[in-house]
Amino acid sequence: MNSRRSFLQRALAFGAGAISFNKLAGAESLSRKSKSHSTASLESESAHIAAVPVSVVTPDIPKLPYTMDGEVKVFHLVAEPVKRELLPGRVIDAWGYNGTCPGPTIEAAQGDRVRIVLENRLPEPTTMHWHGLEIPNAMDGMPYISQKPILPGERFAYEFTLHQNGTFFYHSHGAMQEMMGMMGIFVLHPQRAFAPQVDHDFGIVLQEWALLPNNSIPNTAGMEFNWLTFNGKAGPATTPIVVPWNSRVRIRFVNLGMDHHPIHLHGHTFQVTGTEGGRKPPTTWDPGNTVLVGVAQARDIEFVADNPGDWMIHCHLPHHMMNSMMDLLSERPISTTPLTQQQADQQMPMTMNHGKDMQMSDMHAGSKIAPNAGAVPGFPQDGFMDMAMDGVGGNKPEFMDLPRNWSVGMQGMMSLLRVMPPEQYQRYLLAKESAQPAGGAK
Repeated sequence: MNSRRSFLQRALAFGAGAISFNKLAGAESLSRKSKSHSTASLESESAHIAAVPVSVVTPDIPKLPYTMDGEVKVFHLVAEPVKRELLPGRVIDAWGYNGTCPGPTIEAAQGDRVRIVLENRLPEPTTMHWHGLEIPNAMDGMPYISQKPILPGERFAYEFTLHQNGTFFYHSHGAMQEMMGMMGIFVLHPQRAFAPQVDHDFGIVLQEWALLPNNSIPNTAGMEFNWLTFNGKAGPATTPIVVPWNSRVRIRFVNLGMDHHPIHLHGHTFQVTGTEGGRKPPTTWDPGNTVLVGVAQARDIEFVADNPGDWMIHCHLPHHMMNSMMDLLSERPISTTPLTQQQADQQMPMTMNHGKDMQMSDMHAGSKIAPNAGAVPGFPQDGFMDMAMDGVGGNKPEFMDLPRNWSVGMQGMMSLLRVMPPEQYQRYLLAKESAQPAGGAK
């Protein structure tokens, strides 16, 4: 009990727990007004403050552990075929690293010397490129230019010193291998945290997949992407980001796909503080709520989570807010050709067979559709798409306290930012601590 109490005290030490949430309504407008006009204080950022950066969290992606060989951090990556469940009932045969796709998150610090040993368990040669890193040419991973390809069953050790900081990524330098999922995020922390210091740091990898009917292997030559993912998961299976009210948050986005993605955050205004080139000067930060993450780019956003509630964060391209959008009968759950209520209901069993934990939403009912709906040009569009998968998160604490049917509008490249008041966040921390195995990482 003492350890649990101290755990909570540390987690809430920044002061959110001391603020009465009952006073929020009266103070909220003043608080948000002062924060939204605090550009001057942000622009007064000095190089660093005397604090250690917080560790990055990449929901649904593990971190890559390392060992020490003298002063060198040694990481091991295994390139191999993997199975990835995008959504319950939709498992794909991808290629990745260490059993996951995207690959595990690599986290290091500016000034570190690293050795990353890549073992090739693929049926064909591969190499590794360290996207954005300024390293010796021999370590850049360009096949036949900077190195010979790593043959099946072989290993290659990449070793270099990290003099940069920021959000980078690693990936195979074979185009089709990239489209099979062979990439991961590589975070380099500064030696001292930037000011204003963030309380929470997250990373999200953006990917697209072209999946043909009854086929689990991505069509890497295709251009019609019908599954869009955050960290290898499609909404609503994406694990939400949970933060306490009034904390400062950074989210890092990395895109190595075929499409650009305008990522929109509900309920908050952020500033873009970094790119794949590192930290931006504070005088260049612009307020916004949508950031375009182009192909081969990284974008870091920062904001104060001063607006409590459950907020969507998603790509705003309409077809990227949906699952299985290819116009294929066996893959597309709902037709947009004219339907009657009876015809739509007949499609529901087929749709529900696409995944477990899927149930009819109580929002879907004939009474919600106008009697003359069939006479309206364009109907139906979203009228028959209210199907919930509320159980998709299992017992994960990140999904606690969500309202019934929360998952109805959560599809594709979409997740939730959950800004919790102190009492709720304390319950979340207790649930998360209880869910950890003995000796497991928090």
